[in-house]
Amino acid sequence: MKRENECHRRLVPRIGRRSIIVILTVALIVVATATAQIGAFSKAQVADRIRKVEDGVDEFRKYLENRGDNARDNAQTAQSSEKPRRGRGNTTNTEARQEKARQTKDELDEALGDMNRSTNRLRRKFDPTSNYMETRVQMEAVMDDARRINQVMVKGNYGAQPQRLWAALRANVNDLARCYGLTPMGV
Repeated sequence: MKRENECHRRLVPRIGRRSIIVILTVALIVVATATAQIGAFSKAQVADRIRKVEDGVDEFRKYLENRGDNARDNAQTAQSSEKPRRGRGNTTNTEARQEKARQTKDELDEALGDMNRSTNRLRRKFDPTSNYMETRVQMEAVMDDARRINQVMVKGNYGAQPQRLWAALRANVNDLARCYGLTPMGV
């Protein structure tokens, strides 16, 4: 029995030391891999991804502006037509739906405006730096604004075209986030 305890005492420190060495080696490999992945992009590659995000934001905003103009034109045309329409009985429901639509459009427009400002800020800080990782804080702000747009898009029913534009923009934002080692957005 005494001999068994003595073997056990010698064995435990050996296993403990080996475990610590293995754990430290694994941790070192993980850190080295993460560092290599983060720095794996050139500044030109990151600049191209920023440009794609900027272009996507501009395209989405332009679509929303054109959609708003078309809706106003259609509303004016409908008011000027003299044909009687069915279903005009309850104007409070119509007004409530219109108000809700205005609020969701305003919410999306505001979120896109915020994202436009944050991508512009990222670009302004990115261009003069030699190491793009110095602009990680600005990229985190872009991600926050993109998440807000994602929430608005999930809540509202905007149709196929805005969903398509947002899917393309979200993919570009996620590509850019990976350059900075940030967690991409979910769908």
